[in-house]
Amino acid sequence: MLVLLCSVTAMGTGWKAKHVVMIGIDGWAGYSVPKAKNIPVIRGLMKNGSYTLTKRSVLPSASAINWASMFMGAGTEMTGYTKWNSQKPEIPSLELNKHGIFPTIYSIIRDQYPKAVTGLTFDWDGIGYVTDTASINYVRFIKNNDNAPETAIKPGIQYLKEKKPMFMTIYMGGLDETGHSEGWGSNAYYSMLERIDACIGQVIQAVKDAGIYDETIIIISADHGGINKGHGGMTLEELQTPFIVCGKNVKSNYLFKKPMMQFDTAATIAYIFGLKCPSCWIGRPMTDIFL
Repeated sequence: MLVLLCSVTAMGTGWKAKHVVMIGIDGWAGYSVPKAKNIPVIRGLMKNGSYTLTKRSVLPSASAINWASMFMGAGTEMTGYTKWNSQKPEIPSLELNKHGIFPTIYSIIRDQYPKAVTGLTFDWDGIGYVTDTASINYVRFIKNNDNAPETAIKPGIQYLKEKKPMFMTIYMGGLDETGHSEGWGSNAYYSMLERIDACIGQVIQAVKDAGIYDETIIIISADHGGINKGHGGMTLEELQTPFIVCGKNVKSNYLFKKPMMQFDTAATIAYIFGLKCPSCWIGRPMTDIFL
C-alpha cells in the first residue's frame, strides 16, 4: 500500500501529542452553537482552542456515511458506504486493509504503532460497522434505550482512567435521537445539548484524573445537523457541523477559515500523531490550527 506523509514534523514545533481523545456527537448542528444558552464546557474549549462551525458533511448528510468518512479519511465514493445505516459498503471499497475494511485511523495507528492502546465506546451500533474494530484494543457498545449521554460516556471514562489510550473515541447519539423525536432547534434539543456539554466536562476530567491532560489533544466532532425532524439532504442546516480542537500547541480562540470536510478529521488526527496516511485517503490535515 502506498502511503502519504500527513505530517512533516508533527505539531510544527516538534512536540507530538501522546494521546488524542475524540468526542463524537451525532446530530450536532453548527447553527445551534451560537443559539445555545448554557454550554460552558464547549464554549471554554472554543475559547482555549481552535474551531469551526461549518465542517461539511459528505452527501447525503446521514450518520453512517459521515462517521465512516471521519474515521476513513475519504468520502462515500471511495469507502463504499452510501446509506444512513450502512452495515457494510453498498458499493465495493476502492481499497481494503488486512481486516477487509477501507483503511481507518485506527488501522493505521495499529500498523505504525503496534503496541498502542486504543479504545472506542458508542451507544449507536452503526459506529461498530464503520470502524475497524479488529484494530482496536477496547470496543464497547452501550445499549442505551433512554439515549442518556451520561450512560454513554461511563465505559469510556473508566477506560481512559485505567489504560490511558493513545487514541480514544467516545460517541454519544442522544442529540440525534432528540432531533428526530422533538426536532432540531426544539427546547428538548438544546436541553440535550446542555447535558452533553456536562458529559464533555466529565470526559475532560477523566483525562486529568488519568494524569495525561498535558499530553492530550481533545477533539469534538459531529456528523451532520438537521432541519425540523429530519436530515439527509443538502441544506446548510443539515450539512454544517462543529469541529473543536483543544490542547497544547493548538491556537487559542481561533476560528479557522480553511474549508473542512468530514474526511479531513482522520487526516488531522494522523497529523497530530505524525502518522503516514494511506494514499487512498483524500483528507487534508488542518495544520493551520496548530502553533
